[in-house]
Amino acid sequence: MAKVLKIRDLTLRDGQQSSFATRMTQAQVERCLPFYKDAHFFAMEVWGGAVPDSVMRYLGENPWTRLESIKAAVGDVSKLTALSRGRNLFGYAPYTDEIIEGFCRNSIESGLGIMRIFDCLNDVNNVKSTIKYVKKYGGIADCAVCYTVDPKYPKLSFWDKLRGKKNPDLVFTDDYFVNKAKELAALGADMITIKDMSGLIPPQRVSTLIKKIKAAVSIPIDFHTHCTPGYGLASVYAAIAAGVDVVDTNCWWFGGGPGAPALELVYLFCQKLGIDLGVNMEAVAKINEQLKDIRSELNISAFGADKPAHKPFNPLVDAVPAEVEAELNRAVKAAQSDDFVTLLAAAQAIEAYFGFPAPNKLVQEAEIPGGMYSNMVAQLQALKSEDIMPRAMELIPTVRLSAGLPPLVTPTSQIVGAQAVNCALDEKAGRPMYQTKNNQFVNLVKGEYGKTPVAIDPEFRLQICGVREETPYDISKYQQQPNPELAEAGGVKLAENEKEVLLLELFPLVAKPYLTNLKKKAYEASVAASAPAAQDAPAAADVKQPITGKTIVAPLPGKVIDIKVNVGDTVTPGQEVVVLEAMKMENSITADFGGVVKQILVAVGDNVASDAIILEIGEAAPVAAPAAAPKAAVVGNKITAPLPGRVISLAVKVGDAVSAGQEVATLEAMKMENSITSDYSGTVQQILVAEGDNIATDAVIMIIG
Repeated sequence: MAKVLKIRDLTLRDGQQSSFATRMTQAQVERCLPFYKDAHFFAMEVWGGAVPDSVMRYLGENPWTRLESIKAAVGDVSKLTALSRGRNLFGYAPYTDEIIEGFCRNSIESGLGIMRIFDCLNDVNNVKSTIKYVKKYGGIADCAVCYTVDPKYPKLSFWDKLRGKKNPDLVFTDDYFVNKAKELAALGADMITIKDMSGLIPPQRVSTLIKKIKAAVSIPIDFHTHCTPGYGLASVYAAIAAGVDVVDTNCWWFGGGPGAPALELVYLFCQKLGIDLGVNMEAVAKINEQLKDIRSELNISAFGADKPAHKPFNPLVDAVPAEVEAELNRAVKAAQSDDFVTLLAAAQAIEAYFGFPAPNKLVQEAEIPGGMYSNMVAQLQALKSEDIMPRAMELIPTVRLSAGLPPLVTPTSQIVGAQAVNCALDEKAGRPMYQTKNNQFVNLVKGEYGKTPVAIDPEFRLQICGVREETPYDISKYQQQPNPELAEAGGVKLAENEKEVLLLELFPLVAKPYLTNLKKKAYEASVAASAPAAQDAPAAADVKQPITGKTIVAPLPGKVIDIKVNVGDTVTPGQEVVVLEAMKMENSITADFGGVVKQILVAVGDNVASDAIILEIGEAAPVAAPAAAPKAAVVGNKITAPLPGRVISLAVKVGDAVSAGQEVATLEAMKMENSITSDYSGTVQQILVAEGDNIATDAVIMIIG
């Protein structure tokens, strides 16, 4: 057992991402930084993951500034670390070496010390280029092996076995993970992380894996886990007893629950074993003073309701309660004797005493990431189809196995989860499964994400992709994002330097509005500064008219990204009036009644709470209108939307001949692109939607005659 254990603090990245949807502002981060400089963590994970996207999307802040400001405050005391997804970096398709190199170089120049690199398929070929460029520019390549488990296959009856039926062989064995670690070490990895993104690894398994991996490679081993299913703290204790070199923790107020275990509980365990963490716990206590207030601020601003907090505790000044002391002693003895059942019980009792969230039995039984489960719930709520959740959950193992048994980590967890929802919706509508396919699932099955852990049946690939052969992504097809001049910002480029170009390439949907707004504000400020001073005028009173009509409210909290109507417009029931972004999905807000828009009470960019009033609708004045010319009856077959979403492309035009099974449109829903195919052969008689339209389930897209 090691007498020195290094700590990677996750609080400012994974900690806030897991518990508070990555909503910490720059100002909140900076309140903690003076104390982080004194804490002397081995490493601080502060960037990557959802941070670059979220700080632009929700906070209107610059991701590069986030990284650079932390480096300026902490210096070389702790290595700053980030998380990226190999060739995919932060997107759904592989990037060119030019972009990967630019990203690695700029990240390291901005202060990054360690890049944790993982691939959603554990395909080592997908991390080669990032390893090369991280090391080229002086960074440390921390290569992660994503921990996952085989699906729970049904138990076979005696008669099934007699008929020769058997479940698939297990894939994710100890040898599988050890071999992945050896392959990564051979590619030049400076350290290996066992990345347990779902918190599914129990103490016995992590103890075994650490011992086997340390016997196979000579580089440091880090252990990363989460506490949602209830294994987290016990598994960290087991990892320490097995000789792990680094463990990932959060500071007290961001520890436990969906995040990593609390550092303070690891500190108490290591004290009893004489293990030095090298961390200044007095500085950690000062960080926690800030985090306690920040936690309250995040609860109110980001979620609208307080998440219950656990009990306060500072191991330097608070006496360890007798019952906790007894459980710690029990945990130490159990860890030293490989009594993993007792170790788990003791660790869970310690967390329960302090009021950390109880183990999530549903996630534990389902063996899927907690974030994947919550995403599926949110998606089905948006689709008003919560009733199919049990069936969608049942379909996950089938969908996953058909797609080559990918580990359930970003983005494959979202891809598999969204496709399981699609399959359940298909069943509910009486359609065959996989009639509604998201394009990312098609690309996964096709082979564009890389090698899956098990081979995909060529006949299934033919059904989904139209080809039998595995087809890797053709990097020559990659096209850089347009970088126009902004007339509204004085003609400057949307992205004016390499770092902004990288934001545009890696986060096009988020970076474009962020950079546009940034440039417009800078231009307007420069114009105002050069304009002659205006005489003071009395400020206009901000008076809103009393609401006397009907109101349209936000069905969930989110950000207003588009307003489809103006004051004075007449709206009809079912008409889209506002687009609200929530949980990274676009939600179409429609009118439940007709009338005239009297007031618009929000603006594009506003963050609104659930049930916030968006519009006031008054009664339309009766006016005589000429009778509309009667429409000719349309004879033909309707192609309808299988789920609500936004039309992002139309593949045919009126007059085109189509065949059954041909793709005719692409619909963006649940953060995935879904191909809409024709059930009929014939000619396109009418197209009833346009690109950019947000449409409801069963909306008629086109008529085939």
